[in-house]
Amino acid sequence: MATALATKVMTEAEWEARQQLAACYRVFDMLGWSEMIYNHITLKVPGEEGAFLINPFGLHFSEVKASNLVKIDIDGNKLDDSPYPVNRAGFVQHALFHRHLPDAHCIAHTHTTAGMAVASVEGGLRPTNFYACNFAGQIAYHDFEGVTVRDEEGERLLAHLGDKRVMLLRNHGILVMGRTLPEAFIKHWSLQRACEIQIATASMGEPLVVPDEVIAVHQRDLHMAQVPGGPGAADFAAMVRLVDRTDKSWRE
Repeated sequence: MATALATKVMTEAEWEARQQLAACYRVFDMLGWSEMIYNHITLKVPGEEGAFLINPFGLHFSEVKASNLVKIDIDGNKLDDSPYPVNRAGFVQHALFHRHLPDAHCIAHTHTTAGMAVASVEGGLRPTNFYACNFAGQIAYHDFEGVTVRDEEGERLLAHLGDKRVMLLRNHGILVMGRTLPEAFIKHWSLQRACEIQIATASMGEPLVVPDEVIAVHQRDLHMAQVPGGPGAADFAAMVRLVDRTDKSWRE
């Protein structure tokens, strides 16, 4: 472990989780998914029930490091000596899902232009391109209720999510969950691409909608086009290598 913070109070598993999450913030920034000091990616701390890592409120995604991530519990209490606050808008939503969904190991929420745009039109994401077909029948929707700072909205968020792990927050943005961080990353990347292409297609005319039977074949066969190692693992590793070419400070 590379920091004084890590040497006394962290397990090796937590430090590895911190480095993985810090890398993810830098990858999101490299891909243009930052939103000033807002938005969040959270990751459960291995071996610690109810503990997860979140970005320090006030820092840009490009400033996040393994050592400055904030460790909190699902009630919002800090579990480390971080000097940084936590954005309530991020805590309320992410803590809710970490509390109630054992498989939501990593959660990402962004306000990308494409994600917000598609979340703000009737019909949401339509099966009119390769990536959108990945998500047909797998996206939940939640109506906009204002900034997510009220605990009572949680019941409706969970009800609308149901058994899905991808959600478009109407008029708001993208929310994805993964059993691993790379899985959450590749879900977000694919959904973002689907939204970007939908917007581009709409500017050209009436899009071609893929028939249900073709979508079924596409989703059935997707696994044959994936690299072994788990969903998103190779994709995320490639993006981390790109980040490392210009800045390795996330590792600190």
